Amino acid sequence: MGSLCCLSSSLVPLYRPIHHFSSFPKIPSATSTSIVASSTSMNNSNSKSKTVWIWTTTPLVVTSALERGWNTFIFSTQNQNLPLHCSSIGVICPLFVGEGEIVDEQGKRVASVFDVSTPEELERLRPDDEQSENIVVNLLDWQVIPAENIIAAFHNSQKKVFAVSNSTSEAKIFLEALEHGLDGIVLKVEDVEHVLELKEYFEKRTEESNLLSLTKVTITRIQAAGMGDRVCVDLCSLMKPGEGLMVGSFARGLFLVHSECLESNYIASRPFRVNAGPVHAYVAVPGGRTCYLSELKSGKEVIVVDQQGRQRVAIIGRVKIETRPLILVEAKRDSDNQTFSILLQNAETVALVCLPQGEAASKTAVPVTSLKVGDEVLLRVQGGARHTGIEIQEFIEELEAIGFAGCGTKQRKHAPSSSKIRNGSSIDQGGCKAEGLTHCYRTSTCFMH
Repeated sequence: MGSLCCLSSSLVPLYRPIHHFSSFPKIPSATSTSIVASSTSMNNSNSKSKTVWIWTTTPLVVTSALERGWNTFIFSTQNQNLPLHCSSIGVICPLFVGEGEIVDEQGKRVASVFDVSTPEELERLRPDDEQSENIVVNLLDWQVIPAENIIAAFHNSQKKVFAVSNSTSEAKIFLEALEHGLDGIVLKVEDVEHVLELKEYFEKRTEESNLLSLTKVTITRIQAAGMGDRVCVDLCSLMKPGEGLMVGSFARGLFLVHSECLESNYIASRPFRVNAGPVHAYVAVPGGRTCYLSELKSGKEVIVVDQQGRQRVAIIGRVKIETRPLILVEAKRDSDNQTFSILLQNAETVALVCLPQGEAASKTAVPVTSLKVGDEVLLRVQGGARHTGIEIQEFIEELEAIGFAGCGTKQRKHAPSSSKIRNGSSIDQGGCKAEGLTHCYRTSTCFMH
């Protein structure tokens, strides 16, 4: 059969001298010359390492895999010069594909290979039936449900199960199925972009296991700032007390803005939502980057952080932009007296995460309406110079000023005012017909009134 697999170098002794290539075992060859690279990477959906194989006939993909630490390759025996060519690119560790199995240089079987295209074939795949310690499945029909069934069936087994993937999106399905994911994947591609995307995926997940360094800052100024367009970020995940998004007016200092998960007597909690601030503000996203709140949309990812600095990736389900009264909050760090600021909606449901201390150890956040000079909140200090959200080393001076000329931007696109929903009820906000504005709220600060 045409499916391929190989083992992580941590599972079997794969590292052998390159000059052994001249003595290939006579194994039934696959239908085409193929290469699969192997390595281990971390995925936070499971604390265990995930094994990655890359199946390709493209030397450029081989080079890219080696540069990213994936250095165990599987070869067919049709072209015995191919391993020698790849060894000139970098140090490689060869395995060989046979009919329904993978063997090492000595011909020892190290993995079994299965095509699965029917429920009956999936049922026959049982942990006790196979002698190999490792199994590779090629799911030719359904993918998500079969992968979940395999994870459940092999949950208490010592055997490792990997899946063949034809794209990075398929690889994510197998690595995240049933929260735990399969033990690894074989990425069958000819395009370098898939290798780069998969590596970036693992790097983002590795971030989640690292604690963010959060700094205590002291509130020095609180001031009403007028009207502005603020952004509510609704996630596809629920947040707990103490969790929120990292947001700030300047990238050099991001405040931990609490979610709306806390109960109140006046409005139901929304543990999926963060009322994050105005459209201009920066928000932390995976990869050590930031983006503007105005750039967020459904399907994009953000970083959810808690009081201890633990972080996880969450997917955005919806973004809601509305004009609301804003409040300016400034804070200073004791160590260098540096000032940081953020603008937030002036409402009881908007809060900043604080550092629990003493008798208030259970306290997670302070609403901006109750915030006082001298209160202490949490902040992430980082490099301020950014280019398309990426931190760079350059001189930059950002000035803090308040000046509100109107109630919105000329390019805003809102639903008609009559369709505005508040707590499930339609309300009329009173639309503005001023030239160039698709929607606004009539206030004393509107420059068209």
